[in-house]
Amino acid sequence: MTPTDGSTGPDPAEDPDGGVRVVTEAERAEEGAEPQGAAAAAPELMANSLAEYARIWVRRVRSGESGALPVVVGLVLIVAYFQLKSSLFLSAGNLVNLITQAAFIMTLGMAEVFVLLLGEIDLSAGYNAALGATIMAWLLTTSSVPWWVAVLAGLAFSAVFAGLEGVIITTLNVPSFVVTLAGYLAGFGLLIYFIDTAAPGSGGTIRLSNSIITDIEGGSLSPAAGWIVMIAAVALTAVYMITRDTRRRANNLAAPPLSVTILKIALMAVAGVVVVLICNTNRGVGFTVLEGVPWVVLVVLVLLVLWTTLLNRTRFGRYVYAIGGNAEAARRAGINLRRIRVLAFALCGLTAGVTGIIYTSFLGSISNNVNGGQLVLFAVAAAVIGGTSLFGGRGRMLGAVLGGLVVAVIYNGLLLLGFGAAAQNIWTAVVLLAAVTVDSLSRRGSTAR
Repeated sequence: MTPTDGSTGPDPAEDPDGGVRVVTEAERAEEGAEPQGAAAAAPELMANSLAEYARIWVRRVRSGESGALPVVVGLVLIVAYFQLKSSLFLSAGNLVNLITQAAFIMTLGMAEVFVLLLGEIDLSAGYNAALGATIMAWLLTTSSVPWWVAVLAGLAFSAVFAGLEGVIITTLNVPSFVVTLAGYLAGFGLLIYFIDTAAPGSGGTIRLSNSIITDIEGGSLSPAAGWIVMIAAVALTAVYMITRDTRRRANNLAAPPLSVTILKIALMAVAGVVVVLICNTNRGVGFTVLEGVPWVVLVVLVLLVLWTTLLNRTRFGRYVYAIGGNAEAARRAGINLRRIRVLAFALCGLTAGVTGIIYTSFLGSISNNVNGGQLVLFAVAAAVIGGTSLFGGRGRMLGAVLGGLVVAVIYNGLLLLGFGAAAQNIWTAVVLLAAVTVDSLSRRGSTAR
């Protein structure tokens, strides 16, 4: 599925650890080289001031490199529409419910990003997530193993399942669509078999009895703990960003202007304050007190930070983008395409396993009625709506989180307005089609240049 023609390939260069690596345009700018186009590198690496950063950013948007802008604008418009139609939409209770409902869509969307960046797809991720959750629930209900052992077993199963698909795809050179479609069918069959074997006569359901797993979606931090975690996260991020930029300047490398870094930190702090304020509002009814940031928010944030760092700050991440941008150029540069693709599928499976645990926590059980097909379609929709290209080479984990939030907002808002599944699916389809259209037009614009 990865196109190997028509796109500008990365440049090969000697790797400090031996062999060759791919030098992307952003890296060329980081090293002080002249980029091949005015909008080729990230604006924060080319700008010397906030005003110059804004000008470069506008130029990139006009040239088709809009990044997360369309999904952010779309999300604001959708939220404004639902709030006008129902004053309950922006209530604290509904917003926290929305966050917990969106969590498993976000994480499964992040799983799909790994393979979509390569120009591949994993149709089996939904049932793979359910299989990992079934392994975990099976161990928790039929043995005395610690909960974390059951969790690791479920995650390992999902990672191996997807990794084997990657081995078949790379070894036999079979399209990922076909292999993962087979994995989809096999996963559905294995799910029925595992649950019937683990819980015969249960009606195809394994109920979750472990309070730690249940609290991922049902539990929350205390209001004070929410503020402490938010302040610590923003402070650590600020220290990291400023230290990184200072070190780069000391080594005569390109770094964003201090004003841009401070602006990013300020926006992060504002977002954190808003989330904590909303979650700390008492959402209970009557004498019941229900407040605090749900634990699942931390799970999603930790996963987002880990996977964003992996893609943006490691050689593996650079290779993934290089293969997705131009697989033939990456191969000639000495990249082991087979190994990177198998690892990407395994990471997709691992993240799907996390999704299965979150989904099981949300429902309080796992059953053979899980709609794995719908889950994977939501995941692909979240990734694509968030700006990940179906053609490979472009996308970010943050985009999948925002895209998952868009999907959840549509479903939540239409449910508040009294619409059923028909309207929910139709409107999700419209938003997805709009996202694919934006992606296609931006690619056409960059090709024309």
